[in-house]
Amino acid sequence: MNLGLSLLAFFPLAMAATGPTTNMTQVLDALKAQNGKPLETLSAEEARLQKGPSDAVKAVMSKKEGGFRSIELSKIEDREIDGAAGKISARVYTPEGKSPLPIIVYYHGGGFVIATNDTYDASARALAKNTNAIVVAVEYRKAPEHKFPAAHEDAFAAYKWVLLNAQNIGGDPQRIAVAGESAGGNLALNTAIRARDEGLSLPTHELLIYPVATTNMDSASYKEHADAMPLSKKGMTWFVGNYTNGTTDLKDKRLNLVEANFRGLPPATIITAEIDPLRDDGKLLFEKMRAQGVDVVFRNYEGVTHEFFGMAPLIQEAAAAQNFATTSLKDSFEKQAQEEDAQ
Repeated sequence: MNLGLSLLAFFPLAMAATGPTTNMTQVLDALKAQNGKPLETLSAEEARLQKGPSDAVKAVMSKKEGGFRSIELSKIEDREIDGAAGKISARVYTPEGKSPLPIIVYYHGGGFVIATNDTYDASARALAKNTNAIVVAVEYRKAPEHKFPAAHEDAFAAYKWVLLNAQNIGGDPQRIAVAGESAGGNLALNTAIRARDEGLSLPTHELLIYPVATTNMDSASYKEHADAMPLSKKGMTWFVGNYTNGTTDLKDKRLNLVEANFRGLPPATIITAEIDPLRDDGKLLFEKMRAQGVDVVFRNYEGVTHEFFGMAPLIQEAAAAQNFATTSLKDSFEKQAQEEDAQ
């Protein structure tokens, strides 16, 4: 029984024009071999017990020379921090290096319903190692037990906690970025928006990896990859049904994020995958942010699916995406450090 499950169970793959890369196909085959059931047939509790992409990667890597190995860091600590309605869990990843180090507040994916920091451990480790930054991975409340906007409220509360406690964990309170995958990408950008609106210190950067950015499921990528794995249109419908209180929530700009006000936000990086219903969400978000004057960069990776970012030991496109993200984050941290020194 695996409590650290993935974003989604198995769905039949809708092939893109180019199709998945060879190594991506190996992961998808391993995912299919886990015999997971479609999410729409499961309760949230049942879905949380299924294996998923992170387990598939480990299965593939276990058959290769050297096996599966996690990135080693100086320290990894689980602790309780302040959420919006009580304590929530967070995992603090600390790399080697002299403090104060920059900090990345990281929100994992899972459609606001499933997954944990365990599921996305590879992404958090990679970001900490590659950027030489402390990563605080947030375990926000999940639906359907906690409906919208519970996860959003916890995400913002966690950011405020990091602002107040940065020095206590060896970090620099002036160099704090936000990052997230899928639902976590939505949470990261919403956190930056609310920080701006409430007059808090803005994050140094927003790293948004295949973010959930619209409530429109009729885009070209939703149609092209309606039956993709590991994320499908039916899966997204299931997530939305579990997290929202009704159709009124779909109009809320925290969920229909492309309609939000982005003016005055710090630089952002958006990463998407070709074989992913959310691909066009990320592209549209990039266009909307750029039109409002945000210094934002965008890159789509061909031949890979949703969830690819943490698969760098196996997928070269994931390694490239991590390098792209690392460059953006480090540039923002360095620019902020230079501004601090100039003051």
